[in-house]
Amino acid sequence: MKTKIKNLSPVVIFAYNRLEHLKKTIESLKKCKLSKNTNLIIYLDNYNKESDKQRVINIKNFIHKIKGFKKITLIQRKKNLGMSKNIILGVSQTLKKFKKGIFLEDDMILDKYFLEYMNFYLEFYKNNKKVSSIHGYSYPTNKALPEYFFLKGADCWGWATWARAWKLYSNDSEYLLKKINNKGLVKSFNFNNTYNYSSMLKKNLKKENSSWAINWYASCFLKNKLTLYPGKSLVHNIGNDLSGTNCGETDVFNVKLKNKPLKFNQVMVLESEYAKKQFEEFFLSIMTLKDKFKRLFSV
Repeated sequence: MKTKIKNLSPVVIFAYNRLEHLKKTIESLKKCKLSKNTNLIIYLDNYNKESDKQRVINIKNFIHKIKGFKKITLIQRKKNLGMSKNIILGVSQTLKKFKKGIFLEDDMILDKYFLEYMNFYLEFYKNNKKVSSIHGYSYPTNKALPEYFFLKGADCWGWATWARAWKLYSNDSEYLLKKINNKGLVKSFNFNNTYNYSSMLKKNLKKENSSWAINWYASCFLKNKLTLYPGKSLVHNIGNDLSGTNCGETDVFNVKLKNKPLKFNQVMVLESEYAKKQFEEFFLSIMTLKDKFKRLFSV
C-alpha cells in the first residue's frame, strides 16, 4: 500500500549528559531511509550540578558538528528542567509548530526503515481520532506478533504523535490513578496484572519517580485510544545500563533489528487481543518470584 506523504515529520531527540549514547543514536538515525530530507530538533537540558557542566558543553559542541539531515535545530534549556519536564515541554513546543512529531531519547538505536514506518503511518492515521500514537519498539515475545497491531494506551521508546492526540495528555498522576481505580481498570491497565504500571503512577505521587511516560500511557488508556506497534521492533534501547533517569540495568528488553524493507498495509483499528496476550506472557517471563506470588492473590 502506498500513501502520499506531503511533508516528512521532524525528528526530536531529548538529550542531557550522555554523549556516547547520543552519538550512537545520531549515527543510527543518519542511516535511516529519509533522514537526509528530515528536520532534526534536539532539546538539550542544562546541567543541574557542576560536575555535569562540561559533559553538557561537550554534547552541545557535538551537536553543532552533526551533518546528514535537512536542517538541524538545537534548543538548549536556560536552566535544568529534568528529563520529564524537558520532554513534556519539548513535545508541546514541537507539536504546536509542526502538528506532528517523531520523538526519541538519546539512547535509541533505530532500524534503517524506522523513519519510513513512522512517516507512513503518521500520514495514514492522521485523521483517525481512535489512534493516539505510533510506536517503534516491540517486546521480544516468544511467539511471533502480527506484522502490525494496535494496543490500548500509548508508549515511549521511539514514538510519534499528532497535536490532536497530545491534547489528551495529563500530568496529574493522582487524577489518572483515581480514574483507573474508580473505573475498575487496574487489572487491564497492568496487562492482566503481569506488569505493575499502576505502581509507577503511585511512585510519581510519592515523588519516588518522575515518569511522564506513565502519564501518557494512562491518559490515552482512559480515553480508549490506541497505539500502533510493529511486529518486529524497529528500536533497540541501549539506555538500560543505569546511565539514565528511570533506568535499571537489564538486557531482557534487548531486540535484534532486522534492517529489511517493510511492507505497509492498513491495520484494523482495534486492540489486538493476541498481541496483548503475548505482551502479558513476556511480562510474566521477566517477573520476579516475589511478584508472581503477589499476582496469585490479585488476578
